[in-house]
Amino acid sequence: MTDVEVEPLAASDLFGARIELARRFTANLAAQGEERGLIGPLELPRLWSRHILNSAIVAPLLRPGLVGDVGSGAGLPGLVLAIARPDVSFVLIEPMERRVAWLSEQVEELALDNVSVVRARAEEVRLDGPLDQVTARAVSAFRKLLPLTAPLLRDGGELVLMKGAGAPAEVEAATKEIRKFRVHDIEVLTLGEGTLNEVTRVIRATVR
Repeated sequence: MTDVEVEPLAASDLFGARIELARRFTANLAAQGEERGLIGPLELPRLWSRHILNSAIVAPLLRPGLVGDVGSGAGLPGLVLAIARPDVSFVLIEPMERRVAWLSEQVEELALDNVSVVRARAEEVRLDGPLDQVTARAVSAFRKLLPLTAPLLRDGGELVLMKGAGAPAEVEAATKEIRKFRVHDIEVLTLGEGTLNEVTRVIRATVR
């Protein structure tokens, strides 16, 4: 088995008193992630920096309320954010049965009482009410994400979408969808400079 990346120093700062939960989740993902098709075989040597901390750095952008994570997959960023922010409620939206099973197991094992898991495609999900914020990571291009995420938000709700270096170009390519789904105050944030080995880029915007 490939060696798992040594926990970076920044982990304790980002998770604070919740660091042990983060360690348990990371260990579980390292042990089972590849065989269950959650992460690729090359990810273990960069599991903390590229995936766990890359997700955790977004936690300060969240507000107390209900946050939906679209296409949760391995729990990135949804489970990581739920560990980092116990004051926020999360609904993890994932269509694939084996990934839903993994997410549900982790919620139970880590006793995350601020998380529910829903098996559904984002465009078909039926929730009890609108969300305050929506997150997504490595799901789709911004213009394709908007029809999946914007309708889930309440009026004035916020998109917090994790993106790569091409985020500004993705925003430029989504002019039609931005207008259609009433997306305002769009900004591209770069998080983790000076803290993480790899920065995290986020498209943040309000839907109203």
